Amino acid sequence: MIPNQKVNKGLIVFGTIIIQIGLGTIYTWSLFNQPLADKFGWKLSSVAIAFSITSFALALATLFAGRLQEKWGLRRLIALAGLVLGTGLVASSFASSLMVLYITAGIVVGFADGLAYITSLSNLIKWFPERKGLISGISVSAYGMGSLLFKYINTWLLNNVGASQTFLYWGIIVMAMVVVGSRFIRESSETVETNVSSLKDSNNYTVKEMMRTKEVYLLFIMFFTACMSGLYLISIAKDVGVKLAGLDVVTAGNAVAMIAIFNTFGRLILGALSDKIGRMKVIAFNFFVTAAAVLVLSLGNIRYGLFFACVAGIAFCFGGNITVFPAIVGDYFGLKNHSKNYSIVYQGFGLGALSGAFIGAIINGFKPTFMIIAILCIVSFIIALRVKPPIARSGNPV
Repeated sequence: MIPNQKVNKGLIVFGTIIIQIGLGTIYTWSLFNQPLADKFGWKLSSVAIAFSITSFALALATLFAGRLQEKWGLRRLIALAGLVLGTGLVASSFASSLMVLYITAGIVVGFADGLAYITSLSNLIKWFPERKGLISGISVSAYGMGSLLFKYINTWLLNNVGASQTFLYWGIIVMAMVVVGSRFIRESSETVETNVSSLKDSNNYTVKEMMRTKEVYLLFIMFFTACMSGLYLISIAKDVGVKLAGLDVVTAGNAVAMIAIFNTFGRLILGALSDKIGRMKVIAFNFFVTAAAVLVLSLGNIRYGLFFACVAGIAFCFGGNITVFPAIVGDYFGLKNHSKNYSIVYQGFGLGALSGAFIGAIINGFKPTFMIIAILCIVSFIIALRVKPPIARSGNPV
């Protein structure tokens, strides 16, 4: 680690953007569902589970990222994560069973992606402590742009070389992006110093203290619901367009690009809006819109415009939720132990992804799964209207 003033911060931003774009390519997964199902004769819902496993492994990795960074150093950790991520995708090109696909494209890819994502984002924020919102927005948007860019790259590869070979080329490209990007990364030698006594909410909870509040469980329920609804749609968006909206494969594939665009806009717009009108108001709005959208999708026989409007709405709200929830955890439980506290709530990301896919596989249908998601969104909408920070309810630390 070297002093911050001796480093070209622009190069660190550049390297982080390359890394995040490479990592965000995993959100093109819905493009692979039908080709893999057709090639191997697998159930479509069973193939979609692979992306849910990826998301679960990604969330789980955040619990270990900090310790591994301390042990190996940031640049080495990110480079290694890039190698493992690429290797997982390349190995997926040889998968001929669902179990192997779940291990390579699911566990291996997801865990490596999570390690590089959380550490590169956190490091970039430390280099620009005075511009946390802007820098976080740049990094998170780059992650979203990865799926938009690779929607076209992976679609072309799928059409020309098939699903298995696409995994091979995709893995090589992403491995190169993350490893090269890591060469521009420099680990900040200066931690972001926070004078806790100067904060309005000086009540900083430890993980144990937080776990003794009921608010953390309410936040977990909401985050679980937000992630289940958003990640499930991402994993099967193209298939929903074909089966429920009657679109051709090429037109329905544009839903992947739609998701990437509105997911990114949601992260930028709703994150900033939550500072002005209140975070829980934004969250309540997100659940209301998501519930309405999935109910419309569950009706089936919808037209082109309505399908894309629903997809855009869900993606926009999902992007906003991913951005706003870290701030809510800080508001409720303080900043001193924020990373540890948020990693607990963040497990709702992986569990939500798994739940959506498994429910879809068990009941074997998009429509009933959407109905369950709608009910959960309504429950979370009510929670968002009523939940208050622990300090506002008790006046003292728990």
